[in-house]
Amino acid sequence: MHALIVIDVQNDFCPGGALAVERGDEIVQPINALMAEFDAVVLTQDWHPAGHSSFASTHAGKAPFDMVEMPYGPQVLWPDHCIQGSPGANFHTELEVDRAELIIRKGFRAAIDSYSAFFENDHTTPTGLEGYLRTRGIDRLTMVGLATDFCVNFSAVDAAKLGFAVTVRQDLCRGIDLDGSLQAALDGMKEAGVTLA
Repeated sequence: MHALIVIDVQNDFCPGGALAVERGDEIVQPINALMAEFDAVVLTQDWHPAGHSSFASTHAGKAPFDMVEMPYGPQVLWPDHCIQGSPGANFHTELEVDRAELIIRKGFRAAIDSYSAFFENDHTTPTGLEGYLRTRGIDRLTMVGLATDFCVNFSAVDAAKLGFAVTVRQDLCRGIDLDGSLQAALDGMKEAGVTLA
């Protein structure tokens, strides 16, 4: 069984959003067109409480994209984004949300960020997605969405480590590229055994 994992195609990550990924909206229609080819479609949704610890606004004297040390390791500080219930947290209006069988919300614990669809950024607290996929008999995953070098990357590497066969469709992802993060992510995914298509 083969699932399409659509990562964080939300308003705040698309042009005009609080943490816009350049040309992030261009992938929406091609993703919709791909959905019918899979046994299951899963969407992930960044879902932060206001004042989340990963927001630069919660750290005095810090600016977006600064790095801080958290109890679980280094953390990029972001502009406030994908706040629970806000228009920015909604899926892109053209994304065919009704095709999804499961929506995994992540980043809702105030003290820890969550890039991966599988684990919080401590790399141990699970989201429950692995259990869902296993009980459905799904062993192959194709990942698309935003952003290539953060949430797609972390999700793909974790999935590969968990033993899933993982493909990332680079044409249906868009990256942020902070100081070379995009190339580092591509190299890391390859090392983890992820297929870049």
